[in-house]
Parts: sequence; structure tokens; C-alpha cells
Amino acid sequence: MEWSLVFFLNSLLLGVGLAMDAFSVSLANGLNQPDMGTNQVCGIAGVFAAFQAAMPLAGWVCVHTVLLYFRVFEKFIPWIALILLLYIGGEMLLEGLKNGNKETMTGCLSFSALMLQGVATSIDALSVGFTIADYGFLQALVCALLIALVTFFLCVAGLFLGKRFGTRLSNRANILGGVILIAIGIEIFVTGVF
Repeated sequence: MEWSLVFFLNSLLLGVGLAMDAFSVSLANGLNQPDMGTNQVCGIAGVFAAFQAAMPLAGWVCVHTVLLYFRVFEKFIPWIALILLLYIGGEMLLEGLKNGNKETMTGCLSFSALMLQGVATSIDALSVGFTIADYGFLQALVCALLIALVTFFLCVAGLFLGKRFGTRLSNRANILGGVILIAIGIEIFVTGVF
């Protein structure tokens, strides 16, 4: 592919499509923790953006080096995303149900939970390596960076939306956030398998 407006537009649209899961998870995170500061918002969005950039590049490398091995792994992607998001969402849901009518919100999002969310929402982006296989390395890198940029801003928007509504939902935020994560996991699984 040549450097053109179409290349940049395709990369940005690819970023929007890939970032929807991360946006939804960010919304759930904002619902769960409406008191998070701007630094934490940027940190969470940055993690999602980094994963969304790394996965297509990893897919591109796989296409150019170990294509046969990657094809075997590809069928497990929806299963991995489903398991990770069911686990995280289930924990949030159980925490929300356990707290019942308590007005307190749970603590901040742990680093390990954030890493699991990052992997779960971006693992399907490995397949994008196939769609950008005809790009040179520099074009693949620019595409991945544009995907990361779009993801970052959409996640920031999701976190702020979640924060805004999280203060209104109070004790139901964990339940809603858990249900959202479980629904995202099921959606990734269904579209990936069927």
C-alpha cells in the first residue's frame, strides 16, 4: 500500500473498530471507580492504547515470520478473550452483589486486572496483522500508532462517561460494570467463533 489519504483513513477506521471493546471496558472501569483522577484515566487509556498498537504489530510479525504457527493459535483468540472477560466481569459482578446496598465503591483497578483487560480487549487485533501484511514495517508501525491514538482518546471518553454515570449509580456500578464486561466477552466469542 502506498502512503495516501486512504492509508491514513483506513488506519483510523481500523482503530475505531478495534477500540470499541476497550471503550466499553473503559466505560465499565469508570462506572466502577468514579473518583479516579486524570492521571489514572490517562494511565488506563494508555495501557489499552499500548495493547491495541502492540497486537497488530505482533500479528504483522507473525505473518512475516511464523505464519503457520499463528494460524493454529488464531482459533483460540475468542476463547481467551471470553475467559479473561468472564473472569474479570464475574469478579466485579460478585463484588457488587456482595456489597448489596452499601454506598461505598470498591478500591482502584489493580494492575493485574488492567493487564488482563488490555489483553482481552486487544487479542483480536492480532488478526489485523493479516490485513496489513502487505504493508512495509514503517507503514505497519504508523498504522499501529494511529490505532493506539484512536484507542487512547476513545478510552478516555469511555472512562469519563463511566465516571459521570458511576457517581449516579453508586452501589450498582460494580454490577453494571461486571455485566458489561461479561457481555463484551460473549460478543467477542460469538463473532470470533461464528
